[in-house]
Amino acid sequence: MKNYKELPLRIGVGIVLLNNENKVFVGKRIDNPKKFWQMPQGGIDKNENFLQAAKRELEEETGIKSVKLIKELEGWLIYNLPTNLLGKIWKGKYRGQKQKWFVMKFLGENDEINIKTKNPEFLDWKWTEISNLPNIAVNFKVNIYKKLKSEINSLNLN
Repeated sequence: MKNYKELPLRIGVGIVLLNNENKVFVGKRIDNPKKFWQMPQGGIDKNENFLQAAKRELEEETGIKSVKLIKELEGWLIYNLPTNLLGKIWKGKYRGQKQKWFVMKFLGENDEINIKTKNPEFLDWKWTEISNLPNIAVNFKVNIYKKLKSEINSLNLN
């Protein structure tokens, strides 16, 4: 068996997208359609900065373009894949992700949201309370979602 501890972390971005009621956009993944929901996230293309990557990923996954940056969160949030997913996700090249997260405000209407994209990742979406984030995350992302909940709650979002 390969030693997965030696694999690098994939560098990525994540987006906490808030609507005008400060609820958070979450999607239900096509490849894991259980009770888990996640916020938009993804990798970084060559010659792309983190904010560009976040906006591109958001548009690719949700069709959303009408956003305003509220805050780029300090530092990195990291998760490791559980053993059963090692070697399967990202062609087995990475052991987890190291992500730069952005909090954004959605300025559009719900009809702008389109998860039936060219390469769809979500089969459903909803707005959820910030406090609900850790309860709906897949196990290996719960700590990241707890940290994000705390970061969002520390912002003055009125």
